[in-house]
Amino acid sequence: MTVVGGLVCRLGLRGRRWMSTEAVRHVPVMAAEAIKFLKPQDSELFIDMTFGAGGHTKQILKAAPNAKIITLDRDPVAHELAQEMAKRYPGQIYPVLGRFSELPAKLKELNVNQRSIDGMIFDFGCSSMQFDEGERGFSISKNGPLDMRMDKDRCPDAPSAADVLARIDEMDLARILKVYGEEKFAKRIARAIVEARHSIKKIETTKELAELVQTCCASEFRLDKLQRPSHPATKTFQALRIFVNNELNEINYGMILAQHYLKIGGKMITITFHSLEDTIVKRHVMGNVANDMANKLPLKYCSHTICHDQTVMDAALKPNWHQMTKHVVVPSDAEVEENPRSRSAKLRAVVRVE
Repeated sequence: MTVVGGLVCRLGLRGRRWMSTEAVRHVPVMAAEAIKFLKPQDSELFIDMTFGAGGHTKQILKAAPNAKIITLDRDPVAHELAQEMAKRYPGQIYPVLGRFSELPAKLKELNVNQRSIDGMIFDFGCSSMQFDEGERGFSISKNGPLDMRMDKDRCPDAPSAADVLARIDEMDLARILKVYGEEKFAKRIARAIVEARHSIKKIETTKELAELVQTCCASEFRLDKLQRPSHPATKTFQALRIFVNNELNEINYGMILAQHYLKIGGKMITITFHSLEDTIVKRHVMGNVANDMANKLPLKYCSHTICHDQTVMDAALKPNWHQMTKHVVVPSDAEVEENPRSRSAKLRAVVRVE
């Protein structure tokens, strides 16, 4: 999602910490390409489905100063940034706090109907704000509580990554690491985690988890896509984050919502950062959607209290998209050099048709 650099001011607000947009330098991934395909016009209505620090929203407003944007994010910190931006763009920014699966109810409150949106942009994955805050539990390099909940304290009953590792059985954990993290040592790591909690202590911090995984992969030297040394626990952290936040099912539902709320001629831009995300998007765009495609693992630690409307789900099986590019768009070498976190990004752009 949006990469953040430079000076960041953290101010206390009702017991939470937030970042002023005036003190945040936004570097949204593939912003120029996204705006090129989105082609925002004044008076049009957009949804920034992953507001983050507001980088893509700012680019839309720069291209179309009188556009209106609904800014969605499940992270309360990002929502506070959106509220701050709304004060500077009165009548144009409509901040919404929630997950993709909560959006229909939120849009109803705003009197936004189906087939009324001109464009939607998705920038999946974790934001740099989340990675850069050690206390959020996303970062391997910054020690903190093993949390990983994107919703932060908005859903206090939702289990953290530490809660999952304290309860899950070895077989389920190995499957999560294998499928969501594509970790080849999934069984070895799962066994070590279960044995550690029984014989030593529960794993409760990012440092404890990273060190334990590193001991399981001591003989493995890994490189990232820029051929730089990569921490052995990277895939384990990714898998737990996806599981804790039910990310793939949320992405799957987000694709359904895009088809349901975009006008004919409305555009959808997606930016994914690993193959699991991109596969879901590609299958929806191509019309190759199968039941339970997004997530075959038992999500026994996640909430399934939301009942999706059957007509909305059925619509996903009849996709009507025109692809604006023959192949996925990837960041330029210059962007990757300036912003290494963009190295794995893939952009897809499609138009809603009859």
